[in-house]
Amino acid sequence: MSQAERTVPTTCPYCGVGCTLELHIQDQYITHVSSPFDSPVNHGNLCVKGRFGYDFIYNKARVTTPLIRKEAQDPGQREQAFDLSAWRAVSWDEALDYTADRLVEIYRRDGAEALAAYCCAKATNEDNYLLQKLFRALFRTNNIDHCTRLCHAGSVAALQRALGSSAMSNTAAEVIQSDVFIVTGSNTTENHPIIALQMKAAVRKHGAKMIVIDPRRIELVDFAELWLPIRPGSNVPVFAAMAHVILKEGLANQDFIARRTTNFSEFAESMEKFTPEFAERISGVDKELIIRAARLYAQADHGAIFWGMGISQLSHGTASALAVINLAFLTGHIGRPGTGLNPLRGQNNVQGASDMGAMPFHFPGYMAVDKPGNAEQWEAAWHVEPGGLNRRRGLTTTEILGHAHPGGVRGLYIMGENPMMSEPNLNLTRHHMQQLEFLVTQDLFINESGAFADVFLPAAAWAEKDGTFTNTDRRVQRVRRALEPSGQARPDWQIICDLARRIEQRLDRPATAKWDYAHPADILKEVGSVSVEYRGVTYGRLEQSGLQVPVWDELHPGTPFLFAETFPSGPGKFHPLDYIPAAEAPDEAFPFILTTGRVLEHWHGGTLTRHSAVNELYPQAIVEINPADALLYNIEDGQPVQVASRRGMVVLRALVSERTRPGVVFIPFHFAEAAANLLTNDALDPLALIPEFKACAVNIAAAQVELPEYVRRGRI
Repeated sequence: MSQAERTVPTTCPYCGVGCTLELHIQDQYITHVSSPFDSPVNHGNLCVKGRFGYDFIYNKARVTTPLIRKEAQDPGQREQAFDLSAWRAVSWDEALDYTADRLVEIYRRDGAEALAAYCCAKATNEDNYLLQKLFRALFRTNNIDHCTRLCHAGSVAALQRALGSSAMSNTAAEVIQSDVFIVTGSNTTENHPIIALQMKAAVRKHGAKMIVIDPRRIELVDFAELWLPIRPGSNVPVFAAMAHVILKEGLANQDFIARRTTNFSEFAESMEKFTPEFAERISGVDKELIIRAARLYAQADHGAIFWGMGISQLSHGTASALAVINLAFLTGHIGRPGTGLNPLRGQNNVQGASDMGAMPFHFPGYMAVDKPGNAEQWEAAWHVEPGGLNRRRGLTTTEILGHAHPGGVRGLYIMGENPMMSEPNLNLTRHHMQQLEFLVTQDLFINESGAFADVFLPAAAWAEKDGTFTNTDRRVQRVRRALEPSGQARPDWQIICDLARRIEQRLDRPATAKWDYAHPADILKEVGSVSVEYRGVTYGRLEQSGLQVPVWDELHPGTPFLFAETFPSGPGKFHPLDYIPAAEAPDEAFPFILTTGRVLEHWHGGTLTRHSAVNELYPQAIVEINPADALLYNIEDGQPVQVASRRGMVVLRALVSERTRPGVVFIPFHFAEAAANLLTNDALDPLALIPEFKACAVNIAAAQVELPEYVRRGRI
């Protein structure tokens, strides 16, 4: 007998907006998705992924049984394990016992630095908290990171240095209270579609003026007062030139500068060289546009800046973000509604994973691992002996695989991430993956990274478990179990706890951290027992709507905007800047600048959306090229072309489009069959250690061969 339809409220598993979903369930199947109009985040609006992209949970390629390789292979042969015949299905007990045995063996033989873990911005707060806890409390390593290293690490490093907090300062919906706002390095209509709707409403219904600073003519340009078509990698000269104009024309907020900032004189001196003329030569942006943008932002009553990875994903990403922060300090556009510094987070829980300590430098709550007093608090919470936790900073995502060799990292645990799509210079990444002695992946599908694994642990999908996500404007929201997990799949937090108990027994540490939680609510309560910003966040309070952290106690209403009176580090610190170009400039052999990004229909490495029906809307990779460049190189729209850098080559179709400026080409990074990151540069920002995804030198030519069948199909 068919069951009556039921509706389960939850939170979208895709981008950082954190839209409220209503899953309509009948007979253990999601029939459709809607959204309530009273949702404070999205007001009933959903993008194509949120409304239709849930069906990946039913895809026949999903793996729902624990797997172990049939026989040990040379590391260089591991990649062949896309074929399920290379694996054998096992019980959970066998898979977890084997995993525990191998990890403990490596730990006893080579020590804490030989192990590492990738947490996951797609998983819940509770999942991420437990995985970093396992590796810190049991294996005593801080080699823990997640994809924030590959997206906003430059922003995080800059914000921490300038004001002591790395979160978005305001609520995205406050844009309708702004009279001027800047959008830079963010194709918001495709990456954060619901926030883009709010930006359009701010312009059309509330009279706001928008400034778009981006290499491509994105859709928001049609709504903008000004568009500054910047050359990739030249953010610092443009924003510094805006500061130069504000200083020279007496438009700075001297009262704010005097009351709330420090290091102003050194900063102002460093701006002298950044004239609009200098910025025009470097960036290609008309100096008059720079001057107009500076005046418009400085003279606003409520000015805000929203930015994406076009700011942070550079070898000078920290400097780019500091240039943006300097502008807010210079004008006083922070600490009030409708103002602020707003890095738009790319994944559904990248903010929460960072809050939970899924980083090598911080325990949960951004408590530095090497600051006296912090480790002691977590030792008490986790029942670890005094002095037991590691006080040394660990390896970042980009460093972990680089240290995969004898004498370095030997065992890696990957929960939900896919470095074989997300790392730069993938040919080098492949070599590093082949050097690992033992690899565990915990996921829904065997993706490009899981193909290298020794053990595969099948995880429950977001609709099959309880937990919380923290969205881009710091709103903690419930994720609710609507379906039974498929096959033998289990929620991540249960897998981690079961594995931790086994490891604890093998290490003879029976008195250490608790692993017998009854529900994720108990895990979040443990987080709040030490991490003060989550102290007032409880499942009971989240039943009706989310809470924006910090939430200092159970009576605190949450914090829509930050820094009304002060910054966490005291006075905001201006930073002097110099211009450092991208690590790789175009030349005769590689005359184009490649920039990468996302498209509306897909999400990151494609593990979810490429297994969804939304794949039909955008089934294959393209390279955007300006018509003038296409004419010069005899390239026609739709023609198969090959794009090459000094690191690799891909074959895909050309899309001749005026969205891309002359000299620049664009490739979305979702497609394994034409992976943009085969081309990108692994040069790192020296402070944030984030790679330079947004600017590298490439050439483009007609393909020498017909497109391979898998490219024509647009399928994994």
